[in-house]
Amino acid sequence: MPLEEINATTTQVASGLRRPMAIVAPDDGTKRLFIVEKRGTVRVYHPDTGLAQTPIIDITASVDVSGNERGLLSIALAPDFNQSQDLYLVYTALPDGAVTLARYRLDDARLEPLLSQEHAEYDNHNGGHLFFGTDGYLYWSIGDGGGAGDPFDSGQRLDTLLGKMLRVDVNRTCGSLAYCIPADNPFVGRAGARGEIWMYGLRNPWRFSIDHADGSMWIGDVGQGRWEEISHIKAGRQAGVNLGWSCYEGLEVFDQAQCRSDVQYTKPVFTYSPYTGGCSVIGGLVYRGQQFANLVGGTYIATDYCSSTVWALREDGRGGYLQAEIGEMPTQVTSFGTTPEGEFYVVNDLPGGLHRVSFERAAPTCRIKMTNRTWGTGMTVDLTITNTGTTPIDGWTLNFHLALGQTVISDWNTDLTQGSNVVTAVNAAHNGSIAPGRSVTMGYLASHTGDASLPARFTLNGDACAIGT
Repeated sequence: MPLEEINATTTQVASGLRRPMAIVAPDDGTKRLFIVEKRGTVRVYHPDTGLAQTPIIDITASVDVSGNERGLLSIALAPDFNQSQDLYLVYTALPDGAVTLARYRLDDARLEPLLSQEHAEYDNHNGGHLFFGTDGYLYWSIGDGGGAGDPFDSGQRLDTLLGKMLRVDVNRTCGSLAYCIPADNPFVGRAGARGEIWMYGLRNPWRFSIDHADGSMWIGDVGQGRWEEISHIKAGRQAGVNLGWSCYEGLEVFDQAQCRSDVQYTKPVFTYSPYTGGCSVIGGLVYRGQQFANLVGGTYIATDYCSSTVWALREDGRGGYLQAEIGEMPTQVTSFGTTPEGEFYVVNDLPGGLHRVSFERAAPTCRIKMTNRTWGTGMTVDLTITNTGTTPIDGWTLNFHLALGQTVISDWNTDLTQGSNVVTAVNAAHNGSIAPGRSVTMGYLASHTGDASLPARFTLNGDACAIGT
């Protein structure tokens, strides 16, 4: 199904959660969801009986919740959870906020810290997501240590776990370690480097996921203020990847002093500017369920904490990605989770709810046809906007995104403004009405710095538009 013909919706199924942060579901036939609360508790939701009042886990005595971004942050179930009853937690620990990975033995309520990273100077950028890979190892994302602009230069350093994706073996112990470092981790044996590091160059990878269908990793990395970004790294290409921070933020150089000519940086596959109303990308999941497989099977779904926009990304088979805005989530979503069957849920921070996610077909009510001409460092683009719906449009606002380095110089048949790479085009006095089946035209002249590609997504009055004839 074309992404522009999909609409994401949510249904609230539980309330009364206290700042929920993450969701997991044991594949034990119980239909339970485990929901992390920031204060240090884990609650159980069952679709038949609702949200249990008494937490199944309570580690509040160990959790530092000072500051907005500290607390119990994530949870992962051991692959053998049904037998071992082991699960893994990431939290900021008392007394100093160290970001800590621990095993929790559910059968005897025992918390066993395994690995900690000092994080005392600032209370933000803890990252803190967990995911077991197809290889059985545990992956853990940690932020750069907080503050603004990576003050410790953590992203590009290999002697700290800050600003990294880690990969550890929690099924064994090695010497003085409560875990083992896999021998094929990329920096094992390198002088001055931490062997736990799998990838580096991250700012605050709050949520990432591993697609167990192909082993690829999707990372939502929260930006400094200009760009939110999503990276997709295929299996077999992950070890030692440098995702750029703080040399890069998104596709732009952020701190030239952190850039090196002998390093290969891996670019994100999707970026967006806070000018869209966003503030923090909430990395999601690839849909592998059955209920909506004909609509979004194999499609990656993410959102933003502030704008609540739902992003859909899908590989186009030519090395690129199709992309569309396909609806809105509830306000302040913090995390996605799935049932064992692959159906989606989300939790939102305030007021603290659990929501089931659904997808439906919604034929686009607009279509955009583009023609362009490029030369040197300039380009013109003409847009034909067609009302493909059944009701007249009386007044319109078209939003779209330019490639990095493109700047609008002038426009016609519209009142156009640009903020960062986001364009807002409002109808002129003479073309505000578009009858069903009819079209209006507008266009713009822009300069570019080498990338003269056309916009890849449009919304008209908030609805996604199809592109093409």
